Amino acid sequence: MLIARFIAETSTLSGNLDAARAELADKGWPVAMAEPVKSGMDAIELLLPHGDAAGVRAILDRHFAPSDLLVVDHEPVVPRVFVSDMDSTMISAECIDELADFAGIKDRIAEITERAMQGELDFVSALRERVRLLADLDEGAIAECLATRIAPMPGAKVLVATLKAKGCRTVLVTGGFHQFADPVAEQLGFERVVANRLDVADGKLTGGLVGPITDSSVKKAVLLEEMSKLGEGATSLATGDGANDIPMLEAATYGLAYRAKPKARAAAHGWIDRGDLTAVLELLGIPREEWVWE
Repeated sequence: MLIARFIAETSTLSGNLDAARAELADKGWPVAMAEPVKSGMDAIELLLPHGDAAGVRAILDRHFAPSDLLVVDHEPVVPRVFVSDMDSTMISAECIDELADFAGIKDRIAEITERAMQGELDFVSALRERVRLLADLDEGAIAECLATRIAPMPGAKVLVATLKAKGCRTVLVTGGFHQFADPVAEQLGFERVVANRLDVADGKLTGGLVGPITDSSVKKAVLLEEMSKLGEGATSLATGDGANDIPMLEAATYGLAYRAKPKARAAAHGWIDRGDLTAVLELLGIPREEWVWE
């Protein structure tokens, strides 16, 4: 059994739904039920007794893009743990690119960032190269960057606060830096932060990092560690946008790619391409009257 939930343009919904159902039926995956999600919001739920999840996502994507979508093998529930990437997921920028602007090399570093997030470069090598290029930048640029360039992604605060109110543990895990992630986590309400740390000496960045690297394997390991604490059958949610988020997205019960690079989007259980981060709550079936607005 598969359950597909999606949010799409309402003006063309009826016709697109008929076409999608016909294509699914041709594949041998007939839709047994199609109705609004029981929480009474914008999401539509399809019940398919048979089907391949990736194939179903591809068909629905063809008929409803841009959409917000989740396809899983059970009725979604509120997760016990939420693990999220930070840059371009919980915040609207890539911190290292914005910091590089203060050194006058944003274009150079942003190109490396984009290739790494697309999965074209080894993440750790690309990270070390970009950090090296920031050597001798004044430490004060971090605070200025935070104050002037870094803002929460729309819906981020509501998503975190609502999940916490329902007993979900929240963890921010990023290939970015504690100098940014710690204040972002405090602002958004995350309970744990896992990140890299820029090395600073005599008020300037050294071009190096302190401690072990947080990469894709660490992101997945953090998710699995948090789930293991909750016992067998615990459900998890992960959100991210880049190639280094793929193992975490695949390991989660609900891995959702947010405005993501193609490889991350293809690996996830669904995506948010249309709405803001509160669309995650809609896909999980949490009624709006239970959302926590802060």
